[in-house]
Amino acid sequence: MTDNAASSVGPLVTGSEIARLAGVTRAAVSNWRRRYDDFPAPAAGAANSPLYALAEVQEWLDRQRKGQEVSPEVELWQAMRAAYGEQMVVGLAEVAGVLAGEPEAGMPDDVTGRVRALARAEAPVDLVNGLTERFMDSARRAGSDQVTSERVVRAVCHFAPRLSDDATVFDPACGIGVLLLSVGAAEGMRCRGQEMDPDSARFAQLRADLVGRSDVQVVAGDSLRADEWPELRADLVVCDPPAGVTEWGREELLLDSRWELGTPSKAEGELAWLQHAYAHTGPGGHVLMVMPASVAYRKAGRRIRAELVRRGIVRQVVALPPGTATSHALPIHLWCLQRPENPGNADAGRTVRMVDLTGNSPDDGLEPRPDQVADVPLIELLDDTVDLTPGSHIRVRQRDYPGEYAALRKKLDDEIRRLAAILPAFAPGSGPGSLDGATTSVADLVRAGLVTYEGPEPVSASEQLDTDYLQGFLRSSGNTRRATSASGTYRLDSKGSRIPRMGMDEQRRYGSAFRSLSAFEEAMRRVGELSRQLAEVARDGLATGALAPEE
Repeated sequence: MTDNAASSVGPLVTGSEIARLAGVTRAAVSNWRRRYDDFPAPAAGAANSPLYALAEVQEWLDRQRKGQEVSPEVELWQAMRAAYGEQMVVGLAEVAGVLAGEPEAGMPDDVTGRVRALARAEAPVDLVNGLTERFMDSARRAGSDQVTSERVVRAVCHFAPRLSDDATVFDPACGIGVLLLSVGAAEGMRCRGQEMDPDSARFAQLRADLVGRSDVQVVAGDSLRADEWPELRADLVVCDPPAGVTEWGREELLLDSRWELGTPSKAEGELAWLQHAYAHTGPGGHVLMVMPASVAYRKAGRRIRAELVRRGIVRQVVALPPGTATSHALPIHLWCLQRPENPGNADAGRTVRMVDLTGNSPDDGLEPRPDQVADVPLIELLDDTVDLTPGSHIRVRQRDYPGEYAALRKKLDDEIRRLAAILPAFAPGSGPGSLDGATTSVADLVRAGLVTYEGPEPVSASEQLDTDYLQGFLRSSGNTRRATSASGTYRLDSKGSRIPRMGMDEQRRYGSAFRSLSAFEEAMRRVGELSRQLAEVARDGLATGALAPEE
């Protein structure tokens, strides 16, 4: 579809937004796409992140009578949120336990009844997978680090080595098992995990049992202080360790045999996790570690980094795109290690592959362009800093400045052409004050059960209220002034914020306009970022001689 065709269909929505419109999980939307031939075709976006015309989606939902009432799955989720609050992992574990045949003691009657009813209508594995997906989506939008983000999981799976069907995969900080079960997805692979939070460990094990994975074993405990798998030597160890934790047990573990590359400092807990993971590999075994970018250059970790390089253990460092980790805004790397088959026979001429994807969107493909890769000789890394930041080693001469400039200019032209089509047309209103009549506070809507919170953002929990209409009015200047503190920071004032009272047709009309404005703002942000990148490439290209002004 051409850009003009894509822009002519009006506001666009993602699969997640369709799920929220219909009150179902994203898995249900994916199922609709496969089952129904008349489901709207993508109007724009990439193959792995399609966008759909909102008008076509709403028409299809109306025809199918989807989203006309709150689904039983949504009612169960709302009941669990009311019962467990911030302890949703406890609720997930208890529900999974009931589905696995454990006693129902301790679970609220409302939740128990809904679980029983749903279990009669669908397979337990589908129910637990749907709840897992809903929990992951909620954690992502709330910026929680309880689960590894889908983008990080995708990156680890992409860069993981090819494994045999009977390989052993280990995750020493597995959470609810998302990363472990994604990398070790093949039937027959032995998956082993350990997790400090007992409820998360229990849910990970129960979920694996429900999907029929008898080859999965997850235990509870602190991996660094109390390793439950001391004899395990895995083919692949994957880990998204807790970042920035200084109380990881250094004082009591000073003489631990796992620190064969050097004893980590108190501030370098990530390098303790890395060596713990490495200790669980045999000759030829691989490790994929998600690391904060600062670990690649911090002074305190220089000696350990030098040993990783000197022994030929670190094979590849990938700087992932901004936004890959949804729980924080910090840049992250993926360190790819391998234990040498013959430790005494390291090849002095070997290299470390550096991959810099920081200029990409987090939803782009993960295969790097030639200008994003450099194979750096070990000797070049063994200087005073031992900096393993990929961007520091991607040579300027590898960059295709003419190609980059042309590609960025085309992207910018495309985005600018879309802007005018995205911005909605507005008719003159009845004048200032025309919406100052009957209003309702968000607090009243919450008490009435019409609004719930998915992270910091209020969303509709009823067919009587349109989410885009609600959030659009909450972002208006009147409510923003109420919600802005003396320090200038913004925090939603759920008590003071108010929205006008309207019927559903009017709500949808305003909601569509607010949604279009949000899309316009997002497009403007992309234009601003593309403009910055374009100017930078042009300036550097002119300075290096790769570009020249036209005669």
